[in-house]
Amino acid sequence: MKTSGKKVFYTTSEKFAQELVNALQTNRPNFFKEKYRKYDVLIIDDIQFFSGKFKVQEELFHLFNHLFDNNKQIIFSSDKHPGLIQDLEERLKSRFSAGMTIDIPAPDNESRAAIISAKSNQFQFPVSKEVIDYLAYTISGNIREIEGVLNLILCQSQMKGRELSLSEIKTFIKNSPKPKKQVSTKEVIKTVAEFYNIDEQLIYDKTRKKEVIKPRQIIMYILREEFGISYPAIGDKLGGRDHTTVMHSCEKIKNDIKNDEILTQEINQLRSIFT
Repeated sequence: MKTSGKKVFYTTSEKFAQELVNALQTNRPNFFKEKYRKYDVLIIDDIQFFSGKFKVQEELFHLFNHLFDNNKQIIFSSDKHPGLIQDLEERLKSRFSAGMTIDIPAPDNESRAAIISAKSNQFQFPVSKEVIDYLAYTISGNIREIEGVLNLILCQSQMKGRELSLSEIKTFIKNSPKPKKQVSTKEVIKTVAEFYNIDEQLIYDKTRKKEVIKPRQIIMYILREEFGISYPAIGDKLGGRDHTTVMHSCEKIKNDIKNDEILTQEINQLRSIFT
């Protein structure tokens, strides 16, 4: 695709990896390199799937350097912060972190309605405004979740040989709840500690170091807001702290995110891992 004289190319991590494998199997690695190095803007989706694929990561590293050195633009998307992608080489994490990291929140009601309408047209599956408004209000997740629900409704319609009524869709969605991810307190602590690059044990200690206090308070906030754990239970799991300390920490984070955009992005990135 060309935009204002610029060559723009979009691909998924899966396609990128498969093309590299095919190029190596057919002994055409240079063809692969030349293809990706000719673009002015390269967009690769879902880079978390490069986890553990070290040959692909090596090629991506050299491609990144080439494009960067030639003042090209590179855009990567992921469902988690680069620092939290397991089995990703540190040199890649370093390059990803050097760029601008932006958290893209779930779409609002109006945007979800527009997406549902566009997707239904794409699927050639007519959906009434009443159904669109209901789905936009009900589905609070990301675009993939919206697409998934539409696919399920489409399948049900095809099975019945007719368009589903709003009441049928309500019943269908009600009986198909999204399972909540089961995450232990230890997993939350470990993940947040890794996110802020601190020793996990420090979370439990009595230290008042600034670099530890913030992650500890965020852990308390997430355990309370996302998983509904009681204040005393949170305090007990985090080194035997008093429940009033936990309450104060949760309130502080709740107030801070109103004015701290970076903190809000960090917490949204962590939330996306646990939900």
